[in-house]
This record gives sequence, structure tokens and C-alpha cells, in this order.
Amino acid sequence: MRGASRTSLAGLTERLEAENITSAPVATRLGDELFAVVGLLDAEHGLRRALSDPGKPAAEKGAVASALLHGKVTARAESLVVAAVESRWATSGDMVDAIEQLAVEALVLAAQAEDEHREPRPGRPGRPRHAGSGEQHHPGPVERGPADQQGGQPIPPPAPVERGSGLDDLEDGLFRFGRVVAAQPELRSALASTWLPAERKDELLAELLRGKVTPVTQRLITQMVTHPRGRALPVALDMCADIAARRREQLIAVVRSAVELTAAQQRRLADALAATYGHQVHLNVVIDPSVLGGISVQIGDELIDGTAASRLAAVRRKLAG
Repeated sequence: MRGASRTSLAGLTERLEAENITSAPVATRLGDELFAVVGLLDAEHGLRRALSDPGKPAAEKGAVASALLHGKVTARAESLVVAAVESRWATSGDMVDAIEQLAVEALVLAAQAEDEHREPRPGRPGRPRHAGSGEQHHPGPVERGPADQQGGQPIPPPAPVERGSGLDDLEDGLFRFGRVVAAQPELRSALASTWLPAERKDELLAELLRGKVTPVTQRLITQMVTHPRGRALPVALDMCADIAARRREQLIAVVRSAVELTAAQQRRLADALAATYGHQVHLNVVIDPSVLGGISVQIGDELIDGTAASRLAAVRRKLAG
């Protein structure tokens, strides 16, 4: 988002923060209600254009939204949607995108609220992950999941996770599910298909994820799959992960290594990256034998490549030149 839309989104985010929600059920209900509003506005194009029309008075648009939602959603959800339609947007799509981001924020708040009810885990350095087979501290084989009804091929779900903080569990679940989908063409095709009804996708995800991720993570994944809103699934999952990372003001670094990194190595790497970037850094560790040795680190669009494979490629280019 740019210009007026970016400013309006920042204002809505501040309004959500001012609600000071500390209850996971309250935050979850808010997220569900806001996602329902997004679905309504995506389906009713005329209503979306009317509520985002810059030529209409803000109070008039707010009154329409209030009349539409009053008694059907909580007062908190109604207030946020009214604030959204009264704000200025570059496009009607930006307004709906903003409400969707608020919905994700609300579910991230639900994940964070779960931490309030957990005992701290002293000495826990982080949540290292092993691509496609769960976390590094759970290196056993991936449990076989239900079969894809179309292809009859078993699909491995993410492995059961050891519970950590709510935000850790959320980020871990999003990352690991993304890796599983990337490695399973049949699953990826089924989830992206237009011929498979949303209800069947919901059932498939429930079978795949039950007991493997937290309820909040499953809610977000299901929402992104069944209501992609024109986006590829990795893009939608990245949006959710970025919002979760911002919640604790940390960056996400995807680290590729040929071997597993110890907890001490990950801690040193995270500390070094934090010192460089001025923010806490959450590591998503991918075990990738093709790097041969060393590691690569990607944060956003920036790639730090210290792998043996890249050095060999550079040597080959010099010899070829």
C-alpha cells in the first residue's frame, strides 16, 4: 500500500492496539468476524465500491457499514470496520486488504495471548526447524497423512510440534506448512484448484493439521487456502508470518545449511544478525544438502551467501571466462 492507504492502515492498526486485547478467545472471535467481513466485501463488489467511494462523506459510509453489521458482529469488530470505511483509500481493494490484515493481526494477538497462560521454558534458545520434516529437535520421519482423494497419494503433514510460545508456534506452523506444500505437487495442486470446493479443502486441512499445529495456526492456514483472494499460497502465508514477526519487532531469516545447526550456533547467528540489522531475528533453518558447506541467509530481498556451492560456482565462472 502507498500514500493515503498506508496512512489509513497505520491508523487502523493503532486503533486495534488501543483495544488492548489480552484474551485469546476474544481476539480469535474478532479475527473470525473481520475475515467474514472481508468475504462479504469480496463477494459484493457494489457494496465494496460504495463503502470506499472517496466522493461520499465518511460519516455516510460509516453509517451504512454500521447498519449492515450492527447486531451481527461484536461492537469491537463493527467499530473497526466503520473506521476502515471512514478512512481514505487509494483503491477499494486497499480497504478490503486492510481489513484482512486487521483480521490476521487479531489472530496473531490470539497466539500472543496464549503465552499469558503458559509456564516459561528456561534455557530454550529458539525453535530451529528442519525443512519438510518438522523441527530439528524432532528429527524423526514425517508422519504419513491422509490421501489426496483425486490422486490417491499420501500427503505428509507437518510433524507434531513441541509447544513453545504462541508466536513461536504460529511462525513455525506457517513456515513448516509452506515447506510441506512446496514439496508436495499433488497437495499444492489440490489446495490451489478451483474444482475442489472450499468445504473439501477445509476438511483436507483439518485432517492434515489436526494435532500438528495450534488452533490459531490452523485457522490462518485454512483462511489463506480457502479464501486466497487472487494470491499464491506462499504469498499469503508470508503475509501472515510477516505480521507475526512485526508483533514482536523481529525479522525473519531463512537460513540454508547442509547440516543441522546446534542451538548454540543458531543463537550466535541470531545474535550476530540482530547486531547487524538492529532487530531481533527469528531463524527459519532449512536443511539443504545442495549447499555443500557453509550457510546462506536471506532476510527479505537481501541474500548473504556463504555456501561452498556459491564459491564453487564463482570459481567455475572465472575459469569459463
